[in-house]
Amino acid sequence: GLRAAQGLSATDRAELLATADESLATLSTLVTDLLDVSRVEAGVLAVSASRVDAAGPVLAAVDELGLGPSEVDLALDPALPALFADPVLLQRVLVNVIANAHRHAPEGSRVLVTTSRLGERAEIRIVDRGAGVAPERRDRIFQPFQRFGDTDNTTGLGLGLALSRGFTEGMGGTLTPEDTPGGGLTMVISLPLAAGPADTEGTE
Repeated sequence: GLRAAQGLSATDRAELLATADESLATLSTLVTDLLDVSRVEAGVLAVSASRVDAAGPVLAAVDELGLGPSEVDLALDPALPALFADPVLLQRVLVNVIANAHRHAPEGSRVLVTTSRLGERAEIRIVDRGAGVAPERRDRIFQPFQRFGDTDNTTGLGLGLALSRGFTEGMGGTLTPEDTPGGGLTMVISLPLAAGPADTEGTE
C-alpha cells in the first residue's frame, strides 16, 4: 500500500491522510461515547447542575456545529426563567439532537429550535421537517447503534440519541420524540426550572 502511495499526487496523499485523520477522530468520539453510555447506564454520570439560561447552551451547540441562520432558525423565549441543568451535558445533548435533525432535514429547509415554559418546566424543541419516525419505531431510535438503514458513513454509529436521552434523564429531564405538524420529527427536551427566588431582571 505505502509503496503504491509513492505514485500518488500530493493532493491524493493529502486526501488519504485526511481520511485517516477523520476515521481516527470518529473512532475516538465513538470510544468516548461508549464510555459515556456505560456511565449513564451504570448511573455514575457526574452531573453538576446549576442555574442555566437555556439560550447559552443552545447558541453554543449551534456554534459548535458551525450552522448558520440558513440552516437553523431560533425562536428562544426571552422571558424563560433559568433552568436547573448541567450546561456542559445540555450542550452535548443539543449538539447531538440538532445534528441529527439537520442531517434529516430536507434540502433547503431549516431546523427550528424553540424554548418555552410549560408549568414548572422548560421545553427546548428541535423541529425538523424530515421523513419523521413512525410511532412504533420511536423507542428504537434511542438504542445504541440503531442506524435506520443509513448507508453513508457520515451518520456515525447512532450513539448520539442514546447518549442524549441518558444525559437528559441524568439531569432530571426527559427527551421525547413527537410528530412535527405537517411532517417531520420534533425532539422535546424537558427540564426543570431552577427553584429559588425569581430573577429580578427586567423588573426595575
